[in-house]
Amino acid sequence: MLALGKLLELTLAGHEPAAKLQLTHEGTRLRWLAEGALEVTPPAASDNGLDLLLSAGIHGNETAPIELLDRLLHGIASGELKPRARMLFLLGNPAAIRQGERYIEQDINRLFNGRHEMTTGFEAMRACELEHLAATFFGQPGRTRLHYDLHTAIRGSKIEQFALYPFQEGRARSKRELARLSAAGVEAVLLHNKPSTTFSAYTYSQLGAEAFTLELGKARAFGQNQEVNLDRLEARLHSIIEGREPETQDGEFGDLQLFAVAREVIKHSDGFRLHLPADVENFSELPVGYLLAEDLSDTRWVVEEQGARIIFPNPRVKNGLRAGILIVPAEAPLLA
Repeated sequence: MLALGKLLELTLAGHEPAAKLQLTHEGTRLRWLAEGALEVTPPAASDNGLDLLLSAGIHGNETAPIELLDRLLHGIASGELKPRARMLFLLGNPAAIRQGERYIEQDINRLFNGRHEMTTGFEAMRACELEHLAATFFGQPGRTRLHYDLHTAIRGSKIEQFALYPFQEGRARSKRELARLSAAGVEAVLLHNKPSTTFSAYTYSQLGAEAFTLELGKARAFGQNQEVNLDRLEARLHSIIEGREPETQDGEFGDLQLFAVAREVIKHSDGFRLHLPADVENFSELPVGYLLAEDLSDTRWVVEEQGARIIFPNPRVKNGLRAGILIVPAEAPLLA
């Protein structure tokens, strides 16, 4: 196997490879771009026009997706997996990955779409670098652009594998991409209704990619992800990479559930209180009238929406950041 296929091993060791460019027997090119960043280019005769960005480790303790990318790269570097798509593999926060922490100073996934310019520190610099890497990769005109940013959640979830679909004013959601997610084992999709500062929101709104944040189970340490079943996603990624993906009929989403954001719960002060059990799961249902949270100046969040559920509840975020999202079943979205 080519040494550059060991991107995770190199990243964990903090080593830069001596050889920055290597070729497989079939002529697929692996090129080291920066720490945790590897570009894969198929032979010109095999290229099917897809640019596929796969990122993981934006949060350093979300190891199941990192291990998935590692398996994919091993397959490419050994010649077992034969790409027809151009690819960019990104391990988002190498320092946090090495320490097994969510982040070092601040959450990178709140620093895209210009937010990194408003702060300083390691994660801000890395967010800027990731934007440049993605923009350069997606810079070739006339190609199809797809980005999966792979995560696992802090807590358990009643719907284990779900996706977050970013928002852009006037842009329709893709029927093909929803069908593709369903085929990959994704059970639900949250349709955002305003701009965001996540990595997938950046590639979606600024670079024109179809882009998704994928939540794939609960975060665990390396080697402890036996309960995170990524078989369907991994099989689908193999077929996308090799250009042999089965055709799907428009609108065939299977049992895919669609949700919309009703409200965000923002923590304004150290006096913020979230009235949920510490072990509450994502997608837990909340009854109308439930007092969800309180903050200073008699600020209260009371559930008013029928069918409301909570995702990403976290009272320990910094002041000014989102401490949870109230979601509701979505009406039929505008599709293209």
